[in-house]
Amino acid sequence: MTRPGPAEAGAAELSADDAATAPLWRAVQALRLVTLLYAVGQQIASVQHYQNQQLSWVLIAVMAVWSGTSAFMLSQWHFPDVARLRSWVVIGDHVVVIALIASTRLVADYSWYHGHQTLPTTLWVANAVVSAAILRGPLAGVLSGLLIAGVIVTVREQWGQDVWADATAPVLVSIGLALGLAANTARRAQGQLERAVRLTAAAEERERLAREVHDGVLQVLSYIKRRGNEIGGSTEELAQRAAEQEVALRVLLSEQGRHGDTGGADVDLRPLLTVHATPSVFVSTPGEPVRVGRWMAGEIAAAVANALSNVGLHAGPDAKAYVLLEDTGDELIISVRDDGVGIAPGRLEEAAAEGRMGVSRSIIGRIETLGGAAVLLTEEAGGVGFGTEWEFRVPRSDAAA
Repeated sequence: MTRPGPAEAGAAELSADDAATAPLWRAVQALRLVTLLYAVGQQIASVQHYQNQQLSWVLIAVMAVWSGTSAFMLSQWHFPDVARLRSWVVIGDHVVVIALIASTRLVADYSWYHGHQTLPTTLWVANAVVSAAILRGPLAGVLSGLLIAGVIVTVREQWGQDVWADATAPVLVSIGLALGLAANTARRAQGQLERAVRLTAAAEERERLAREVHDGVLQVLSYIKRRGNEIGGSTEELAQRAAEQEVALRVLLSEQGRHGDTGGADVDLRPLLTVHATPSVFVSTPGEPVRVGRWMAGEIAAAVANALSNVGLHAGPDAKAYVLLEDTGDELIISVRDDGVGIAPGRLEEAAAEGRMGVSRSIIGRIETLGGAAVLLTEEAGGVGFGTEWEFRVPRSDAAA
């Protein structure tokens, strides 16, 4: 297996901050070169007014060399500590800019520099302000603009009334503020994008695991349940345990599927019920979300799951089940009905006397904990072929709490 090259390794380690601000860094380095061309043009137009023309060309050469060097270093992404490199380059930017501004007095007399731009033009010195803003945000951009504007005003000796008529300070401060805000916005957007990518990846992984569980474990448990009921005898308890685990897994998969969809306390009850839909289980829910508290939703879903488990175990091999969710505004009504053989009179009481508390705890107990009631209608009430129906009524105010 080949090892990644330095460029590939650096790209893989690109930080969130670099990924967010990379377009800005590239754009401002292009701006740096464009403003250098403008400064050279300004030098050609103004050199005849300078007292020391040769020195002015030397300083322009220094400006050009620094422009190229800083543009190259600020455009790098693969240094071991690129943040520190950029910090030093931005500091150097300010040192070079301030030194070049101050050198204006060495090449021109008072009558010239008092009424004209300094040797490095305002557009070129703005690069230092822009770099500070991208690196550290709007506050750093504004402070950099004020610093450089103050140096320019001092060198040109415009601390009098002229300072209020000159646009240098407002331009530099505005540039620093705008680019700093843009950089922070880019960082926030990058952070949100990365969180969305992570959530999407997690959701896809959950879906993959759910498919694997459904194709493997759930099918095996369903087969054990079915075969245990067919054979009967000592395998009936095994079928009961397999059915319970199948229900628990289905509820777990439904919960996992919802974790990436809601960040609040309330969840939609419908997906927790529709997860049970099969060719023999029909689930009907309202078209609009039925939002209830997360814990309430889990308890209701677990009660429905246990009722459906009993349908699979006791209603007969060909029985069909029907789940209906209604939201009246004042209460939630959930019915779980089957067309099976029903429950013999006294069977639940007999099971409770034997210590088998599945129905009383897993179904009735859960609904009563929610402040609701669970009513069982079976063959005795409906006649032959009626099957069994559970009706759960949960007050809406409690469900939404």
